[in-house]
Formats: sequence, C-alpha cells, structure tokens
Amino acid sequence: MLRYTLMRLGIFAGCLVVVWGLVYSGVAPRGLGDSNGMWVVLLALLISAPISFVVLRKERDRASVQIVQKVDRVKANLEANRSQEDDVADEATRAQGRASS
Repeated sequence: MLRYTLMRLGIFAGCLVVVWGLVYSGVAPRGLGDSNGMWVVLLALLISAPISFVVLRKERDRASVQIVQKVDRVKANLEANRSQEDDVADEATRAQGRASS
C-alpha cells in the first residue's frame, strides 16, 4: 500500500513540475490574480489522476488484494473470539443450571 501511495505521489509531483514549467513559460494560462499556485496544483491533480489510474492499475490491484487479505484475517479473528465467548457463556449457563438443580 505504501508503494502505491509513493508511486501516486511521484506521478503527481512529475505532473506538478511539468504544469509549473508550462505555466511559467507562458504555454498554459497563469490563472486569475493570486490564484496561480492553486491553479498549478489543481491542474496537476487533474492531469495526474487519469495517468495514475491507467499506469498504476497492477499496483492498485496488488494493494487491494493485500487489503482484502487483512480484512479476512480480522473477520476470522473476530469470529474466533465470538465463538470463544459463546462457549464460555454456554458453560456458565450449564453450571448455573446444575447448581440450581
């Protein structure tokens, strides 16, 4: 997951540098007034999103498999804990039934 995040940030940083270069060379518009920095960041985000969607498909699939495995382990642990609690509660009920008889 960390690898995917770092790759995504790398693509964004690359797009940010390219957009910054285009804006300051005059190829892309500079924005309105003091909004130049925000314009460059938003434009870089807009460009990097579809690039990362296509380029990082395999890495995103690997990350999702890892997440699913972690969720399955947590669910199995919760179910094991729940069944242990049920067993303890059943034993306590049986013990009370024997004591009252």
